[in-house]
Amino acid sequence: MAVVTSSFFSYQKMLRVSCRRKERGREHQNNYPYKVIEITPPPKSLGVRCFPSNLQCGESVTIEGQAYTISAVTHRYQLRKGKYEPSEKQLDVLSTGRYLLNLYLENLLEQS
Repeated sequence: MAVVTSSFFSYQKMLRVSCRRKERGREHQNNYPYKVIEITPPPKSLGVRCFPSNLQCGESVTIEGQAYTISAVTHRYQLRKGKYEPSEKQLDVLSTGRYLLNLYLENLLEQS
C-alpha cells in the first residue's frame, strides 16, 4: 500500500506518493508508484501501487491476491519551466483469465 500525502503550493494541489520500505523488496530494487486501472469494461481503478520501473506489456502482477496481466504501460510528462518532467505512471491491466480469453478469441478471428 502506498502512502499518500498532499500539500498546497501556490494554489496547486500536488500529490506525493512514496513506496514504503516493505514494498521495496529485498533485492534493493527501486520501486515506483503506478496508478493501476483494470480496463475490463467498465474500467475500475485499483489504486496506486508500487512496482519496479522496468515493467512491460504481457508481464504478470499480483494485486491483493488477484493475478493480472499488463496490457499497457503509460508514462505521462508535464512541461514545467521549459523542461518535461515525469508526472504520472499508469498501468492498464486485465485479469489473467480475461487476457487469455482475449488472445484465444483474437486467434479464432484471424483463422476465420
